[in-house]
Amino acid sequence: MESPMPQDVALDVLMAELYGVISGPAGTPRDWDRFLGLFHPEQGRLAAVMHPAEGPPKVFAMTPEKYRQNAEALFAKQGFYEQEIARRVERFGAIAHVFSTYESRHEPEAEPFARGINSLQLVWDGDRWLIMAILWDQEIPESPIPDRYLP
Repeated sequence: MESPMPQDVALDVLMAELYGVISGPAGTPRDWDRFLGLFHPEQGRLAAVMHPAEGPPKVFAMTPEKYRQNAEALFAKQGFYEQEIARRVERFGAIAHVFSTYESRHEPEAEPFARGINSLQLVWDGDRWLIMAILWDQEIPESPIPDRYLP
């Protein structure tokens, strides 16, 4: 087996940091400077697909700073642990697309309360990978995660 390329290792580090920085017990401050530093400074975005009881899915888009504000209030009240359980990466030149399947828990050893896929668009700036966008969708009964995106 070939040794991993520096870009591959850096991508692994980025993914570990992304999940690590948002995970922790209730009331524990997260390292938001670290979180914001994972994103392209001018162009980074996040968006969540929401599934209302009636009607088509809705998209809630935000900047990394707006995500911080929303998550900080939630994380103050309850624990949140998100863990990557599978990953598919496609890369060309200085861009990469990552489908990262996750499980979310309120306690590290609890049963997941949610699963879904984070779709990340990354750019290699010559030194490291930066997140351009994260778009995620949670698994719902009408749309289970396909086997190809599970471990």
